[in-house]
Amino acid sequence: MASLQPVRGTHDLLPEEMRSHRRVVETARQSVELYGYEEIATPIFEFAQVFERTLGEASDIVTKEMYSFADKGGDVITLRPENTAGVARCFISQGLAQQVPLRFFYAGPMFRHERPQKGRQRQFHQIGIELIGVAQPQADVEVIAAGVRVLDALGVLDKTVLEVNTLGDPASREAYRAALVDYFSGHLDALSDDSKARLGRNPLRILDSKDEGDRKVVAGAPLFADYLNAESVGFFDSVKADLGALGIAFELNPRLVRGLDYYTHTAFEFTTTALGAQGTVLAGGRYDGLIKMMGGSDTPGVGWAAGIERLAMLCGAAPAASRPIALVPVGAVAEAEALTLAERLRGAGFRVDLAYSGNLGRRMKRANRIAALASVLVGEDELARGVATVRDMDSGTQDEVALSSLEEYLAQYR
Repeated sequence: MASLQPVRGTHDLLPEEMRSHRRVVETARQSVELYGYEEIATPIFEFAQVFERTLGEASDIVTKEMYSFADKGGDVITLRPENTAGVARCFISQGLAQQVPLRFFYAGPMFRHERPQKGRQRQFHQIGIELIGVAQPQADVEVIAAGVRVLDALGVLDKTVLEVNTLGDPASREAYRAALVDYFSGHLDALSDDSKARLGRNPLRILDSKDEGDRKVVAGAPLFADYLNAESVGFFDSVKADLGALGIAFELNPRLVRGLDYYTHTAFEFTTTALGAQGTVLAGGRYDGLIKMMGGSDTPGVGWAAGIERLAMLCGAAPAASRPIALVPVGAVAEAEALTLAERLRGAGFRVDLAYSGNLGRRMKRANRIAALASVLVGEDELARGVATVRDMDSGTQDEVALSSLEEYLAQYR
C-alpha cells in the first residue's frame, strides 16, 4: 500500500512555518485594529451561487479553479476561492445594513485548483479587510493606508511598490468596455483563444493577459483614462491627493484592472520583485456594485486581501520559538512529584518542558536540543530538603533554590 501523502497543492504547516504565518496574521490584526477593524470568520464553504454570481459564471476561477461538490443533501457547495463574496453574503444574511459603516478583518484558508508553485498552493491562506458602507474616496485611502501599515509593521514595505488605477463609475466603465470590444475585434487573429473567449463577456480581463501575443495587442489598446467622466476623474484625483497628503508613494498603472462589473473607481496592488514571478502580495479595490448584485441593498464597499504565504516568504526567517524551562526529575520519587511541580510553574506563566524518560544525561541533552533557558533539576535528596538545582543553560552556572520561592527565582527567565 502506498504511503499516504498530502493532496497535491496542499502541505502541512509545521511549527516553524506556523510561526511565520502567525507573525503575519497577528501583526496584521494588531495593525488594522488601529483603524477600527474587527475580526470575523465566515464559513470556508458556501453555496456555489455565492461565487458563481459574484465571480461570473464564465470566469476562469469558476470554470477552472473552484472546488465545488454536491453534499449529501444535494446542495452544490463550493470551498471559498476568496473571501470578499463571503463577507458580502454575511452582510446580507445577517441583516447588517443598518449598522454601516462596518470594518471587518479576516484570516483563513482559501481554495483554488491551479498549478501549484512556490508561494501558491491549492489551499492557501489570506488576510484581508473590508470597509462596507462608505462611498467617499477617503475610504479607499483608509484601506490603502491600513495595507501600508501592515506591510511596514512586517518590515517588508520597502520591498513593495504601490500601483493604483481607476476603473471609473459604471457609465465610464461601459464606455471603455465598448471601446475595448471595438479595438480587440480588429485584432482577433493576434489574440489567444482565452482572450477571444473573454472578448464578449469580459474584455477588461484581456488587459492583464500573460500571453505574449496578447500583450503586444494590449500595448496599443485604448486607455481607461480617455473614457472617464468628470465624476470619476474627481474621485480619483481625491484619492491621489489624499495618498500624497499621507506621504504614501504610489505609481499609476493604467493597465491595472478588475474584470468584474461590480468593481468601480480605485484598484490597487502592492507588488514586489523579491518573489520572482509571484509579484502581487496585497491587492484590492472598490466594489460598490457587489452587495446589490447579490440581492442586498445598494451598499458601497472597498477592501483588500493579501497572501499569507507570500508575505511570510517576504519576511524571511521564522520568528524563534519561545525558549522553555526544562524540568529534569532524577529518580522515582522526583518523577512522581514532577507533574505537580510542572503544572505549578505553568500556572505561574512559565513554558515548561517535562521529559518522561531517560537518564540525567539524556534529559540534559534534550534540554540543550530544545534551547531551554534553564533546567530545574530535582532528585530525592533535593525534595527532602525542599530545594531544586537551577542551571542557566547559556552560562552553565547553577544555584540551589528553595522550592517555595522557585517562581520568584525563575522570573528572570520570562
